[in-house]
Amino acid sequence: MTPEIPQGPAPRFSLGLRYMALSALFFSLMSLIVKLAGEQMNSQQIVLARAVVALVLSWGALRRLGISPWGAREHRRLLVMRGLFGFTALSCFYYVVTVLPLADATVIQYTNPVFVALFAAIFLKERLSARQLVGLVVSLSGVVLIAQPSFLFGAREVARLPPFAVGVALLGAIISAAAYTTVRALSGKAHAMVVVFYFPLIATPLAIPTAIPVLSMPDAWGWFLLLSVGVCTQIAQVFMTRGLHLERAGPATSITYLQIVFAYIWGMMIFGERPTLLSLAGSLLVVGSSLAVALSRSKNPE
Repeated sequence: MTPEIPQGPAPRFSLGLRYMALSALFFSLMSLIVKLAGEQMNSQQIVLARAVVALVLSWGALRRLGISPWGAREHRRLLVMRGLFGFTALSCFYYVVTVLPLADATVIQYTNPVFVALFAAIFLKERLSARQLVGLVVSLSGVVLIAQPSFLFGAREVARLPPFAVGVALLGAIISAAAYTTVRALSGKAHAMVVVFYFPLIATPLAIPTAIPVLSMPDAWGWFLLLSVGVCTQIAQVFMTRGLHLERAGPATSITYLQIVFAYIWGMMIFGERPTLLSLAGSLLVVGSSLAVALSRSKNPE
């Protein structure tokens, strides 16, 4: 039975919000572990390990639930698209985590809510509000402040972040938005666990040929990191699911942005990363605009 969302006055920090905060913590730990693993192996090797762990865990969950993993025939095209988008987005994100400051990679990934709104309007015929259009412009302006490209901030200065990596990060956010839009299109058509299963089902065979050319044998620490990526992600998803069952979408969405705070903490404590004032301002623009778009969608989902 799905827990009912509490009515009336809620505690200042309810159980649902605590679950969402724990979800943000473990997702941030996943990003931290990916960056640590990237010091001794290629990001595609980490993607492959993540996909294999997810495939095993998802298959086990479906077996326990007694649900067919394949979904209805008429919905398999969307399910495959969800897997393709998920694999591509994850490959982009893991790459930029290994080459960009942890907080910057995380912030750029969080531009995806504004792209979700755009794609939902184009493909699902949902209404696109003026707030969402403004959010898109403001969010991209924040990315510019984070990257500080030399052609805007002075020809003599080197861009703060590699332009190629920033482009991959934005591409990952856009494709991630496409994956979320596909998941939304599958709402009510396929069991949530089947939708989850199709990501590693498609990602694992795609990751094998991209990982083999750069494959390296990790040491004991590397194997621990690879396993931890999958475990932390699974724990984060469990907490997120529980939180969304207990809390309304708006407050739950706002708590997920704690992941950015954690990313700044890990970056400064472990990697000695020091954000500039402009990059902090850009982060605030991205978080503010993306949060405004996400909250507007939770209040007016249609």
